[in-house]
Amino acid sequence: MQENEAANAAETSEAVTSVRPDLDITGYIPDWFQPVWDFFTPYPGLLTLLLIAFAYVFGKLLKLVIYRSLMKIASKTSTKSDDHLAEYLTKPLVLTTVTLALMMVVSLYRLPHSLHNATLSILATILLFSWLRAGLRTARITLELVAQNRHRFEIVQDRTIPMFDMTIKILLVGLAAYFVLLIWGINPTAWLASAGVIGIAVGFAAKDTLANLFSGIFIVADAPYKIGDYIVLDTGERGQVTGLGMRSTRLLTRDDVEVTVPNAVIANAKIINESGGPWVKHRIRVPVGVAYGSDVDEVCDVLEATATELPEVVKQPAPRVRMRAFGASSLDFELLAWIDHPELRGRVRHDLLKSIYKNLNARGIGIPFPQTDIYVRSMPDTGEPRD
Repeated sequence: MQENEAANAAETSEAVTSVRPDLDITGYIPDWFQPVWDFFTPYPGLLTLLLIAFAYVFGKLLKLVIYRSLMKIASKTSTKSDDHLAEYLTKPLVLTTVTLALMMVVSLYRLPHSLHNATLSILATILLFSWLRAGLRTARITLELVAQNRHRFEIVQDRTIPMFDMTIKILLVGLAAYFVLLIWGINPTAWLASAGVIGIAVGFAAKDTLANLFSGIFIVADAPYKIGDYIVLDTGERGQVTGLGMRSTRLLTRDDVEVTVPNAVIANAKIINESGGPWVKHRIRVPVGVAYGSDVDEVCDVLEATATELPEVVKQPAPRVRMRAFGASSLDFELLAWIDHPELRGRVRHDLLKSIYKNLNARGIGIPFPQTDIYVRSMPDTGEPRD
């Protein structure tokens, strides 16, 4: 029994060692720096201060040189995104040089084996997360730069940026988690196997969340709408798309109320995109009824002139009038006009109705309203004498 336990312990120790041997980077000291290292080794405190100071100054100089080189390239473009890209790429350099210096001097203090490795692991983890943060920011800026060159990269557009951004984040975070396991001497194979079992359980427990997640991916890929579009759902919600996330879509209504719709719901809904089509312009329809006997040509001229005089109505396409039907008590016309943005629909319609009423009255064109005439054929006989 004891032999089996000893064998298992030896196998475990061997597995951990195969994943991560004793961490020590003093073997990577450059040859030109080795005499300085040997000279200051009896004075670990002084050597620590010198290395940190040297690493800080070297990191600053390295950051300055690389940043200026990148900014020289970025100055050839008009966008500011590449300026941020240069900043994000060079930001972790000082922390990197200082952290590497600290990892070098750890071996000078003759710490216990476990504490030595733990200290180096902490420093390596800090270094890893600093570059992970820079990588996440850089990925977002890079996608925006690529999306600006649509003629070269057609697959990366404004509507597909969230999908690529989420995919890159998942890959970077997963890769960082893998290296964290290696840094801390944990065999990732067992964790990956456990993650598969846990993933199945989480999938059943969070099926609604996963449905929203995959629906968000399909919405981004299919692009029935994009941020800034005015959409109308079959449930009656109408508003501007202000957020397109992986779990939900946010709409801002004309009442300045934000409505959050789960992607699983909106993916199965009938969507009317008022901002879709060849342009963002939106057409409004204003039905108008005039009295029988009115000059139909004059009515068309009055309605077209009314729409043309309104500044919010675009000149191209030009407003037009169509006679739709002979109504029960009126001649039914419809004024068709275009506006620049769907959110102007309510106010422009209000202004048009007021102007139409005033202009028709000024021309003497009547606007009928429903009325009922009653004809009495005979009065009932009540038995009383009539006058």
